[in-house]
Amino acid sequence: MRGRPMGSIDGLDLGTFGIYTFDFEHVPAAQMRESIQELEEQGWRAFWMPELLGREALTHAGFLLSCTRRMHIVNGIAQIWAREARWTYGAALLLADAYPDRHVLGLGFGGAPRPGTTPLTAMRTYLDELDELETVNPAPKSGVRRLLAAYGPKMLELARDRAAGAQTYHVNVAHTAESRQLLGPDAFLAVEHPVLFETDPAKARATAREHLRPYLSTPYNVAKFRRLGYAEEEITGGGGDRLVDDFVFWGDLDTVVGKLRAHVDAGADHVAVQVIGIEPGRTAMPHWRELAAALSPGRG
Repeated sequence: MRGRPMGSIDGLDLGTFGIYTFDFEHVPAAQMRESIQELEEQGWRAFWMPELLGREALTHAGFLLSCTRRMHIVNGIAQIWAREARWTYGAALLLADAYPDRHVLGLGFGGAPRPGTTPLTAMRTYLDELDELETVNPAPKSGVRRLLAAYGPKMLELARDRAAGAQTYHVNVAHTAESRQLLGPDAFLAVEHPVLFETDPAKARATAREHLRPYLSTPYNVAKFRRLGYAEEEITGGGGDRLVDDFVFWGDLDTVVGKLRAHVDAGADHVAVQVIGIEPGRTAMPHWRELAAALSPGRG
């Protein structure tokens, strides 16, 4: 049993489903504003974005918060190696003060491995620095909510003990069940999962393999797939069918929705849905509309 209502993180109701996308990296600010406002009107309570292709995480979050009235904006994630802890601390305090109870600070190590440290050690050090900081800036009435990007047991434990919970990325349903068991009933668990609206198996798997290609060639992700029980031949050569089908849910709307709900049944509080197969510069909005109608994201 969970220790809090579904979709709730430290009193914030993100709903059971949210939107995760890289798409806003490719469009101008005016289109971002228009899109995020439509998503809010559709009933989505949470919008997640990464920090990877140039847009700085906290500035990005602040802009989207300024464009909306109710939606929660979640950094998924802000890279700890992109900025010193004191700047993350100051930015998060300002967003919490300016937009009470609407911003969630997701933190992750991000980027390439750094010599002389490990992601776990780096994250512990960063959290220590954050917790030791004091500021002369006005304190927000409600505190900063933070999540940690986590996959392995030790990072999940750190997320349980030093944050409100964990965000996982590109995992299967079995991992969600294992994560819930490790986190216990009280920590928040958000799961990102890619979806593709394509019913032809050959076309769907070709697009899914292209999406997964960078993750099938990086050491941390390859190690992750091995720990999840995938054989070497399933990881190499673009990914075997079982792996591809587990990590990208494809098919018609009913099929995709049913597979997403499996994460909730396995213990996820919230599923951040990433629609893939969208060309840069185009929008996934038609699919977001369909998902909003099918998933009722405004319900916690």
